[in-house]
Amino acid sequence: MHDFTPSPTQDKAALHAELAQAAQALVAGESDAVANMANVAALIWQYLPDLNWAGFYRLIGGELVLGPFIGKPACIRIPLGQGVCGTAAAAAQTRLVPDVHAFPGHIACDAASRSELVVPVLRDGAVIAVIDLDSPLPARFDAADAAGIEALASRIAAAI
Repeated sequence: MHDFTPSPTQDKAALHAELAQAAQALVAGESDAVANMANVAALIWQYLPDLNWAGFYRLIGGELVLGPFIGKPACIRIPLGQGVCGTAAAAAQTRLVPDVHAFPGHIACDAASRSELVVPVLRDGAVIAVIDLDSPLPARFDAADAAGIEALASRIAAAI
């Protein structure tokens, strides 16, 4: 059993470094990708404040398919190139959206979401999934969050 408790006085970069390290430790030695995604989604939820959705979409058969998450029920399938998740996956690039209502083609699974961060998970240079974080706060995510979740994605890619 792991006990990961974020340090309350850390700056954002230190918090993300601790989160990425905890995620890597959590998936170490476990070969089940779904179990690893479920635990990492829970860990992100525990570490990062002001989220209303945290989870994964897996790239299967040319579209994103809902994976483990914490939050309200979500869209099950997202075509590549559509919404924030599909756009991030198609371009293999992080999407940081301060106002989802201003994002062309935003797919609203939870009307309370105001900002979103989507980070592709790459294995051997190919997108295998995306990590999707939503917040009810506008502009909740910044470059430090993007860099932190990108580091986390890199550390867990082999385990999902």
